[in-house]
Amino acid sequence: MSNNLMAIVLAAGKGTRMKSEQPKVLFPVLERPMIDYVLDALDAVPVARTVVVVGYRADLVREALARRAAIEFADQTEQLGTGHAVMMCREQLRQHDGPVLIVTGDSPLTQTDSIQKLLSHFERESMSCLLGTLTADDPSGLGRIVRDERGRFERIVEEKDATEAQRAIREVNMSTYLFDAGRLLWALDHLTDDNRQKEYYVTDCPGILLQAGDRVDALPVLKPCEALSINRVEDIPAVEAALRGSCGRP
Repeated sequence: MSNNLMAIVLAAGKGTRMKSEQPKVLFPVLERPMIDYVLDALDAVPVARTVVVVGYRADLVREALARRAAIEFADQTEQLGTGHAVMMCREQLRQHDGPVLIVTGDSPLTQTDSIQKLLSHFERESMSCLLGTLTADDPSGLGRIVRDERGRFERIVEEKDATEAQRAIREVNMSTYLFDAGRLLWALDHLTDDNRQKEYYVTDCPGILLQAGDRVDALPVLKPCEALSINRVEDIPAVEAALRGSCGRP
């Protein structure tokens, strides 16, 4: 596999539902900031270059990660969506020739072997974008992966926009992406905020590339435990239990 992998970790949000002034990615999980687990998983891949996008109370996140000398930071002073966050990394992307992994900093159950499987498939098939997905027992609240009659990736449909048939789909988007750096930059240049929230979403980039004729795929290799997310303080115990179990090994 490539030893030239760049990672972008999205860590700019406040996490309103956590009901705290503390940045979401710094909430303790087994007495460590949740972002630590994500960065540990990336270190084990390994990743050649890691950029953490900071925004809300960025000083606290920078301070918490100061011991990780190799981390670079990009500032998202306005939170205008995940696509906008990745736009803040344009300078680093222009300097990079190779695959780019995008993950979220509030996913402490990110697994190293899942990333390695995605990277192997991405490089073997020479594609512009690969989504890491999983088949969820309960897909509620998650974007569904719509495929055509031949099983090829077609698009992501958010639950609020899904038809009844699409809501029955169990393959879901988990905000884990691999992109070719150059094609990601091209997609970002074509990203718009033409939506109700007037924000830029990285979830639109695979569709932009697909429409341009690029090869885009989704691979359901993520583990069931990676479906566990932290949106409220009440979600932390389940994640901690998973970390104490088999998902504690990245």
